[in-house]
Amino acid sequence: QAQLVESGGGLVQAGGSLRLSCATSRYIFAFSTMAWFRRVPGKQHELVANTTLDGRTNYADSVKGRFTISRDSVKNTVYLQMNTLKPEDTAVYYCYAQISPRTEYWGQGTQVTVSS
Repeated sequence: QAQLVESGGGLVQAGGSLRLSCATSRYIFAFSTMAWFRRVPGKQHELVANTTLDGRTNYADSVKGRFTISRDSVKNTVYLQMNTLKPEDTAVYYCYAQISPRTEYWGQGTQVTVSS
């Protein structure tokens, strides 16, 4: 049973927007730092954004001002709002949750493709 269920990827033109969603259990949501990573074939995972339990957020320099990560405690869901998308944002995006260094979860990944 998947612990993190992602949705919202797709194909969009440069300059467009997409919103990724990551739904999880109440337990995981309540105790985890949540994050979005992305991966391009042949490269390592890149941290895109994360959000801590106390509401702090952190973004990769490449997405600052364009992407916003947020948490919905009613729906136990983390979102990644992506605006002004660029072709270089094309990647598989993964949701990630960490309760402790030994307790972490990954989503199955969702493809985002930005055409020029």
